Amino acid sequence: MTAARLTIAVALALAATTLTSLAYLREHDAAAALPVLSMRRPLHSAHALLADPSWMLGFGMEAGGFALYTSALALAPLALVQSIGAAGIGILAFVSARLSGRRLGNRELAGVVISLVGLVALGVSLFGGAGADPSGRTTLLLVWLGATVLIALIVLGIGHEIAGLAVAEGIAGGLFFSVGDISTKLATDGGLRLVFIVGLVAGYTTGTSLLQLGYQRSNALTVAGLATLFTYSLPIAAGMIVLGEPVPHGALGEVRLVAFGAVTVGAFLLAQQDRALS
Repeated sequence: MTAARLTIAVALALAATTLTSLAYLREHDAAAALPVLSMRRPLHSAHALLADPSWMLGFGMEAGGFALYTSALALAPLALVQSIGAAGIGILAFVSARLSGRRLGNRELAGVVISLVGLVALGVSLFGGAGADPSGRTTLLLVWLGATVLIALIVLGIGHEIAGLAVAEGIAGGLFFSVGDISTKLATDGGLRLVFIVGLVAGYTTGTSLLQLGYQRSNALTVAGLATLFTYSLPIAAGMIVLGEPVPHGALGEVRLVAFGAVTVGAFLLAQQDRALS
């Protein structure tokens, strides 16, 4: 990977996560003001969203972020692009607090800070291990995507009893978004892998729908923040495990383990914050 190509990919990924984070906040405010949405009435809910100019503006911003993200994926390995995009949770925290005119609670702030530390550590761990862009075995990729969907369904089925419905929808939304992100990377390979466009559409459509439901139950930082954590951390893991992107040895490998632990703790704190608010 040339330095110029890497620089362009980094710039595109940063622009993508900024635009997407702002889109999440716009969509949250619009969805929260709408009548109750339901997955049991998909056409009615879709019409309510599409007929709302404010929500459509947010969705347009998200589509623009996706276009930038896809361009970055075409230039760099999945794990590298995801680690940069994960900074979106910091943008969400800062902008949501400023727009609402409130200070972040101690637990909420701790969740964001610990998550950011973990995501920065993930980025650091990529040094020396992001030069290759392998393609992985299609069978393993399908198993990974199928397992992710299954976990998302389990979270929706029992997660609300443990941490609340908004948390379950945020986590499941992030899991489906990760399916979309991985499918997007695979589709950029071209050829027979263009079939992964199906996973791209299904993952993003379901993930977006779940986030809108969560937005009506809780604040943007909790719902979109949890989604962001899983959206970016899972594809980084997929890059290492099923795409064959290099895993660093020695200290950098240990940093990556610490990073995943920090992201998990951050997600737990954000989920607990949601329960306190509800």
